[in-house]
Amino acid sequence: MSMAKTSEPRRRKQTYLALLRGINVGGRNKLPMEVLTALFSAAGCEHVQTYIQSGNVLFEASKPLARELPRQIETTIAEQLELSVPLVMLDAGQITSIAHGNPYLDKEDIDPKQLHVVFLAEQPNAEQLAALNPDRSPPDSFVAHGRAIYLHCPNGVARTKLSNKYFDRVLDTTSTIRNWRTVLKLAELAQQLPKSH
Repeated sequence: MSMAKTSEPRRRKQTYLALLRGINVGGRNKLPMEVLTALFSAAGCEHVQTYIQSGNVLFEASKPLARELPRQIETTIAEQLELSVPLVMLDAGQITSIAHGNPYLDKEDIDPKQLHVVFLAEQPNAEQLAALNPDRSPPDSFVAHGRAIYLHCPNGVARTKLSNKYFDRVLDTTSTIRNWRTVLKLAELAQQLPKSH
């Protein structure tokens, strides 16, 4: 057993970010961050850390593990905690690009507190994007780019009709929303995570 392990080439690990949707530390869908950290560590992730209490997990993993991780973590949460928790995962480069690519930042009259990002599990195709309705929730607006949809919600994200359910249905994917301040912090933390070599 040990000989087989030593004969394998060491897999280079990368930094990833897992975004879980709809979990809380109390009440419905209760999932404490220390439990979440333990789940990722048990799955083989390293340097696992969470940010605030809404299901943001940074860690290092090999590419093969990262490919299997969303299904593995979702299944473990369902079996052990009896919760259905969708998960969207990105690598450090993707979260950095998203943090640097917000088109609303070029507009002087927009308050960053009104900005959010919808993270998508898969990149939508042109036909799916064309099905999105830009007039669904005025005065809210959005710009889609890759696996991110940038939201501007002047009246607050709680009132918008540009919801996870809407994007899941139209784009046939899994989505989860974070406010702009959280996006910037996650991008910063992703760059600071210890690197394995």
